[in-house]
Amino acid sequence: MPRANRKTLTGTDTDVLLVGGGIMSATLASLLATLEPSWRIEIHERRDGLAQESSNPWNNAGTGHAALCELNYTPERADGSIDITKAVRINEQFELSRELWHYLAAKGRLPQGAGFLSSTPHMTFVRGAEGVDFLRRRHEALSRHPLFSELEFTTDPEQVRAWAPLLVEDRPADEPIAATRAAAGTDVDFGALTRAMVDDVVSRGASLHLESEVTRLRRRADGTWRVTVRDRRWNGHRRARTFTTRFVFIGAGGGALGLLQKSRIREIKGYAGFPISGQFLRTTNPDVVREHHAKVYGRAEIGAPPMSVPHLDTRVSRCSPRSCSARTRAGA
Repeated sequence: MPRANRKTLTGTDTDVLLVGGGIMSATLASLLATLEPSWRIEIHERRDGLAQESSNPWNNAGTGHAALCELNYTPERADGSIDITKAVRINEQFELSRELWHYLAAKGRLPQGAGFLSSTPHMTFVRGAEGVDFLRRRHEALSRHPLFSELEFTTDPEQVRAWAPLLVEDRPADEPIAATRAAAGTDVDFGALTRAMVDDVVSRGASLHLESEVTRLRRRADGTWRVTVRDRRWNGHRRARTFTTRFVFIGAGGGALGLLQKSRIREIKGYAGFPISGQFLRTTNPDVVREHHAKVYGRAEIGAPPMSVPHLDTRVSRCSPRSCSARTRAGA
């Protein structure tokens, strides 16, 4: 949201209101609690728990978008060369996130070890002569950059089998295939990370409100915000309260668009949203899980949207009572 005039920021009920209980609000709350420890921070989540939507570890790939395996970050130019600009930028951003997590862990504010970050190689897999040629050129372009210098490439089915056996099982022996592998890849349990970050900021004075839905917000003449929140608890009688805040951050996933429209900020004009969906198959069969320890991204068909990229993921989740240890997930 636009910055309010500091000279008029007096008499508000809170300094920052964060809408949504996912990784975005958790990260911003952590940064604010570190840089502005005197600020009053409130987090409002309409559901009865944190990280239940996009930040839920089974609702995202857990790659952290490090650009080690995602082909849509390295488009092919008209002259046949591979543009790695976006991949480099995204990898740099992910490394900044890791620096933040390391800092918080070193200060005792996040769990050490594998509480939310696990070593999991990132792979890209293609088939067909054209796909093999593209992946070879992509590897040549990326591996020249220091961030991707350890990226491995192979067209040998036996090497692919050694990396990820399920990729070559029952595959025709004469089908051209290729793969790249980044052994230093990770799996991020964003659900566990969200909960750990919020626990930390709450211990530092922030307040968390679950089953609390922001229904209206309006910017006042002095630059502060008047916000209406509805209590969604079964025994809350749907009560609503209105208060003022200096800043509002909307990290509400699919609910963000409607709130931004209600805010009437200039930047929301012209934006629209549309639903996306996918199908995920998950197994906890230990015999299958033992055969696959990698995050593998394929190549979408020409003209298909980015969300249609097929992938076969190893996910690691230790913090949810209903989904512990390693699992394998396939999606398209």
